[in-house]
Amino acid sequence: MHFTKMHGLGNDYLYVYGEVPQDIAALSRQLSDRHFGAGSDGMIYICPSTVADFKMRIFNADGSEALMCGNGIRCVGKYVYDKGLTRKTALRIETLSGIKDVGIEVVNGCVERATVDMGKAEVGDALVLAVDGATVRGVPVSVGNPHFVVFVEDAQVAPVDSLRPRLERHPAFPGGVNVEFAQVIARDEIRMRVWERGSGITMACGTGACATAAASVREGLCSQGRPITVHLDGGDLHIRVRDDYVITMTGPATTVYEGDVEL
Repeated sequence: MHFTKMHGLGNDYLYVYGEVPQDIAALSRQLSDRHFGAGSDGMIYICPSTVADFKMRIFNADGSEALMCGNGIRCVGKYVYDKGLTRKTALRIETLSGIKDVGIEVVNGCVERATVDMGKAEVGDALVLAVDGATVRGVPVSVGNPHFVVFVEDAQVAPVDSLRPRLERHPAFPGGVNVEFAQVIARDEIRMRVWERGSGITMACGTGACATAAASVREGLCSQGRPITVHLDGGDLHIRVRDDYVITMTGPATTVYEGDVEL
């Protein structure tokens, strides 16, 4: 099997063009292992679509299937353009959370950045959850997949390893949830760290950055309609939350290497 390793701000996946195999859960677990496999946060398959230009399916490092991946969809845009599968710079990509519009920026024949219309964020009322005898306040947000945004004074020292796994599997989220710890620096700047459902700590999460920006606007901490820079462990994303909570996300897409594996 031929694959291309790509990343968006360090959120890395193995990309394959073709139909998803029946043993995809085991395959994703095997190849995602950073000691005994290629090493990644999961696998993304790019397939033909009957309703859009292409279809993407996302499989986490634990083999579960994700609904959407903001960093991943930017890399899908780069993959299909750089490999000559399309000459379009305005793409429609089918995902399990709907069709997303992706605009790609080409420099010297290759895609460097992409802007994604992430759709409308659904921001819920803040929840106070009991976790290990303490209480944690956060804002639930859906951007095609579920998130729980917790605001902190210092994201760098947030208890990513200990607290986030417990929040991911909290009874308030029967299907699990992605967890973001966010430090609002200014009305247009946020520092965020993430625990992704099914993958654990990752360098970046595009949907998480969108959810965090939307929650920050709802809480009155950031401004609507203006670009918000979200600093993640792997770099920066630029998020804009419109008055109707429709979100656009802009960030880089990078190819690491091409590989082949004997199955």
